[in-house]
Amino acid sequence: MKKIWYKKKSLRHGFGLFAKQSIKKNKKIIEYIGNKITKKEGDIIADKHLKLAKKNKTNGMVYIFELNKRFDIDGSVKENYAKYINHSCNPNCEVEIIDNHIWILAIKNIKKNTELTYNYGYSYENDFNNHTCKCGSYNCVGYILDQDDWPKLRKKDTN
Repeated sequence: MKKIWYKKKSLRHGFGLFAKQSIKKNKKIIEYIGNKITKKEGDIIADKHLKLAKKNKTNGMVYIFELNKRFDIDGSVKENYAKYINHSCNPNCEVEIIDNHIWILAIKNIKKNTELTYNYGYSYENDFNNHTCKCGSYNCVGYILDQDDWPKLRKKDTN
């Protein structure tokens, strides 16, 4: 597969991936790769990274991605450039599991040099408060939270 992205410093957070060329809607952009690990191993690694980030007062870089009910992918490997795609409350990509592979796909036409983003989809029930969002989108809810859970956040704010 031809590389249609490049990595550079992002205004959103750290580094990001950007469109090397215009990308059409529904195009597979990049596979999220890494070591296949059990859910238990994934939870241990994620907890370790989050505790370290809290201790150092930094953002926790957790590259554990759910593959299915039994396994996760530890995407912290050097060759996994998909880990640089940042979160956005107004994304231009989404994640799709295809034949046990994690793919990032365009959900709209993306212009050349545009940063690639997707909603990380943290659930309301899983301590989303630890994941503040600074994506700068017009519809940013302030947390890295699955869009399906946004109404719960708004309900909480009115209480």
